Amino acid sequence: MQVIASNRTSVGRPSRIALYTALVVGVTLVAASAFLLYLVFGANFIARFMPRAHPTTFELVSGALAWTFALTAPAGFGLVGIARLATAYDRWSARKPRVTPAVRLRRAIGDDHVVATGVRLPDGSRVLPELVIGPFGAAIIEELPPAGAVLSRGIRSWEVRVGSGQIRTIENPLALAAHDADRVRSWLSPDDSDRVIKVYAAVVGSDPKVDRTPAVALINPTQVAEWLQSLPPQKSLDAARRDSVVKQVRSAL
Repeated sequence: MQVIASNRTSVGRPSRIALYTALVVGVTLVAASAFLLYLVFGANFIARFMPRAHPTTFELVSGALAWTFALTAPAGFGLVGIARLATAYDRWSARKPRVTPAVRLRRAIGDDHVVATGVRLPDGSRVLPELVIGPFGAAIIEELPPAGAVLSRGIRSWEVRVGSGQIRTIENPLALAAHDADRVRSWLSPDDSDRVIKVYAAVVGSDPKVDRTPAVALINPTQVAEWLQSLPPQKSLDAARRDSVVKQVRSAL
């Protein structure tokens, strides 16, 4: 199976600058915290502000400020630094390429299949996570959000808790896949009805509260290759036409 992937930066994917900024700030703050701890406990910095027998008002105020700084600054710098390092790790994780369902099982899919990831539709309305071209025509493969993150499953929209703890409203994944299949069918098929490309849609997931629809298959992550092999070949889609479709898809990456 051939895999062609988009080189575009995914929408919402953290930039390298954002990653390195969080990393540098985090390391700097943690280092500053360690240096302050050394000054307070190793270099006896705080001993200079110990009260004398008859301290002046200035000495009392400066001593209070020094003790406050010594007790709070190292911990404050350290906590903020660790938080920035955690942010840098999250951004690094978000930058790693996501392995799509068909790519994950590429060894089980025939050599006459081509999988394209990150396909931007010509009208710019959507970036398809995965589009498979094979003897059957084309297939849209998308994924359900984790079942534990879904708060409500409506006919048109779902409420999903994202990694930051916020709640987002998304389009019903099965309805979205059906719409994507219609968009791809209109894009790949010319006005001549004799050359219409058959387009199938599937959503991958194991949410027991979701059922397949007549237009969209619901399959287990391990059944992607089996589902693709079960699709009937399109007789009107010869090798030349399929190569033309692959070139058309490649141009959208």
